[in-house]
Amino acid sequence: MRLPQIQIKTTDIEMDLNIAKPRQEIRQPKATQTIEQPAAILEINTTRGVLKIDSSQARRDLGLIGPLESSSNYAEKGKQDSLKGMARRAREGRQLMENAGKDQGRAILQNIAKQNHGPKRAGPYNIKFVPSIGSVKIDYTPGTTDVNITAQKPKIYAKVNKPVHEYTPGKVTGTMIQRPRVDIDVIG
Repeated sequence: MRLPQIQIKTTDIEMDLNIAKPRQEIRQPKATQTIEQPAAILEINTTRGVLKIDSSQARRDLGLIGPLESSSNYAEKGKQDSLKGMARRAREGRQLMENAGKDQGRAILQNIAKQNHGPKRAGPYNIKFVPSIGSVKIDYTPGTTDVNITAQKPKIYAKVNKPVHEYTPGKVTGTMIQRPRVDIDVIG
């Protein structure tokens, strides 16, 4: 006996596929950053130096004196000269009085005249330093300077920007060229 045979024949599907690739773009913008550097705080405190110069002795050595001191000096010199003049006249009067009766009338007057008006010896000559050494007195008190610096920290502001992500998904479109089939035949 013969058994029927089944013959199965298949036809595969044929497709024409159009594939659009996906597109992805990622950008990272730079961070937004600002930096400020405040100026340092600078404080300077100074005290002035004091310079005192006393040149009054040097001015006196040069003959430059004030009007009050000058008039006082001239008054004292006048007083001393008048006292010397009175002493000289008293001395001359005593000489005349003591020698008047001794017949020396003219000789006494000649001697007195020679004493007052004869050649006088000048004083010794020497070098004199004007103004005298050390006559200018200088006193200096130095000033001070205090410097205080306070540094300021920089101010940094940073903002991180998010990445920009652009994505276009891919797309697949297809056209069927051949449909799938299954043919079954019974051979008998």
